[in-house]
Amino acid sequence: MKKLMTAALPALIAAAALAPAPALAGSADGKLQVKVLGTGVLPDGKIVAVKTDVLGLTVGANTKANDNYVPTVAVEYFVTPNISAETICCFTQHHISGTGTLAAATEIVDHVLVLPATLTLKYHLPMGGGLKPYVGAGPAMFLYFGEKPGSSIVPLGVTKVRFSNDLGFALQAGVDVPLNDKGLGLSLDAKKYFMDTTAHFFAGNAEVLTTKHSLDPWVISAGLAYRF
Repeated sequence: MKKLMTAALPALIAAAALAPAPALAGSADGKLQVKVLGTGVLPDGKIVAVKTDVLGLTVGANTKANDNYVPTVAVEYFVTPNISAETICCFTQHHISGTGTLAAATEIVDHVLVLPATLTLKYHLPMGGGLKPYVGAGPAMFLYFGEKPGSSIVPLGVTKVRFSNDLGFALQAGVDVPLNDKGLGLSLDAKKYFMDTTAHFFAGNAEVLTTKHSLDPWVISAGLAYRF
């Protein structure tokens, strides 16, 4: 949580600077809401299937992905006072290490950028006192960029790695807390993704290792919202 709040600080400062801009007529009942958040991305990364294993690496082996903390932006449109659609924008960077018989492999993939393209339909529970809890769900696709084989696997002849851009699903819950009557608020949000990807490892042009991984990250965010 300390890391998440540290990551959120630049986003909170930026949102506070943007909120009073006279070009935006803030309103608690506005159609648009923009959120600037600090976000923790907490994936799994374990192997759930092995399709190719020329290298003979996966007997008793598994993998995990590291957590990351990044700034994010969410944009939300209210179709009705209680129904909205939301999308988010961020990049998060991760590396993959080994567990089990691969525990000594500290860098299997040492760099991959992930863009979690997500669209959720949200229902805001009508409550008194200004509190606006919500639940949501929708499709997601993780897009991968810049994958690099790590130092633990390069000596085995692996020259490149690619992750598949697969379609998944996200569940969402959170609450918006108004800070004034001009559209400024505090936002707390949690998403659970159900997402797999397939990793393809190559030695030259030959695919020597193909593994399917369960990512299924929790994505936890906190920050400021401005509705207008």
